[in-house]
Amino acid sequence: MNSATLYIYNSYSKSKEVFKAINPPFVGMYVCGPTVYNDVHLGNVRTFLTFDIVFRLLTYLGYKVRYVRNITDVGHLVDDADHGEDKIAKKARLEQLEPMEIVQKYTIGFHDVMRLMNIIPPSIEPSASGHIIEQIEMINSIIANGFAYEVNGSIYFDVLKFNEEYPYGKLSGRVLEDLLETTRDLEGQEEKRNKADFALWKKADKNHIMKWNSPWGEGFPGWHLECSAMSTKYLGKVFDIHGGGMDLKFPHHESEIAQNIGACGHAPVNYWMHSNMLNFNSKKMSKSEGNSILPMEMVSGEHPLLDKGYSPMTLRFLFLQSHYSSEIDISIKSLQDAEKGLKKIMNALSYLSKIKWKQGLIHPETVSDIIKLNTEIITHLCDDFNTAKAIADLYAMATYINTWYHQKQEVSEIPKDIFENLHKIYSEIVSDVLGLKEEKGADNNTLDAAMNLIIELRQQAREEKKWSVSDQIRDTLKAAGIIIKDSKDGQSTYEIEN
Repeated sequence: MNSATLYIYNSYSKSKEVFKAINPPFVGMYVCGPTVYNDVHLGNVRTFLTFDIVFRLLTYLGYKVRYVRNITDVGHLVDDADHGEDKIAKKARLEQLEPMEIVQKYTIGFHDVMRLMNIIPPSIEPSASGHIIEQIEMINSIIANGFAYEVNGSIYFDVLKFNEEYPYGKLSGRVLEDLLETTRDLEGQEEKRNKADFALWKKADKNHIMKWNSPWGEGFPGWHLECSAMSTKYLGKVFDIHGGGMDLKFPHHESEIAQNIGACGHAPVNYWMHSNMLNFNSKKMSKSEGNSILPMEMVSGEHPLLDKGYSPMTLRFLFLQSHYSSEIDISIKSLQDAEKGLKKIMNALSYLSKIKWKQGLIHPETVSDIIKLNTEIITHLCDDFNTAKAIADLYAMATYINTWYHQKQEVSEIPKDIFENLHKIYSEIVSDVLGLKEEKGADNNTLDAAMNLIIELRQQAREEKKWSVSDQIRDTLKAAGIIIKDSKDGQSTYEIEN
């Protein structure tokens, strides 16, 4: 295993902590998956990309990760406060399909987007409807331990009783007294003992399609329960990492913690992680704002707010340029900048395989800088998965690589072992950890051939003292985002502006 020390910001303790696996080299990670009643949105993509990076880096460091990400196909009501229709049943009614047809349709769509974004599938992808027995068993344990009660065939978690022994609200920072005062009074919720109580099992009326037999009559599980039951089944009563979007802290993850403690007597997770939100042009992405863009619309460009389509890797690169805990503001400029930045990184990756090393003069400053970059990029990734700083390191590495390639395609400035280490680390971080890959349509060889010809023509103009022609070539390329660099020895190179 890699000896690098990994630090993770723990949302529960609200501090950055050294990561210590329960049973190294094995790591258990659970991430809340999609509710498959609609097309996956960009906020979902960012969350799953965040934990794709966590999965990839842990694997790169030598851990053997069991990654569980669920599919919610039942129990998620339109209102998170145990009120309204099941989201999937409602969609089935609107589209005049069976609920499981809706589940299949949008699960396939979700997987298509994950493949498009080069997000690795989880080790296990369980569904809520496939684990009804486990959820009923967990409810029985919670009832036996005195933290749940039955009313008219529904089972509710007793938050006030739980809070007498354990701190409810610590993860989200919610104060129970405030919750009791601010929680809305909803029709059909009168049977709860307290406003803050939440459903573990809901009695189904005669028109409810998705329902199962239970010790309390026909019904369906609460939304929060599925993740507690499935994470426990596949990762044990205590596991390493639980992740999800910032919006899931309350009530979903707060309820998960309470359920697991209520059933098992202790907290389920050592490290809680949450990814942040997306904005578009400084406004929260939402249908009401008209700035909600689906991943497929982003790629095709078929949205009135977009100037064109942007590739999946451009979008992936844009997300990775910010720390997962920071908000991202998507704009046309940020997309264009990401497109240019990605091109520089991928061009350098292509050049690496073509550069030759030979024995020659060693420049101490270059050697020192390369050694520092080789070390720092791992350190930055291990500092709470800081992909933004890692990409800055890649830019610095790419500058060296581009220079070597465009000069003589030979490296004589640094020792061979250090060059080979740079080659290895750059390739592995770009491809294996950040998950960036060449996309169809990219033809760096054609670009190189064209640029070499242009540089040669410009050089000829300079030799003939045709300065206006030389300047015109330089300025035209600059306007197109291509910078010509002239060295003291008369050599010229080009670089894609980022």
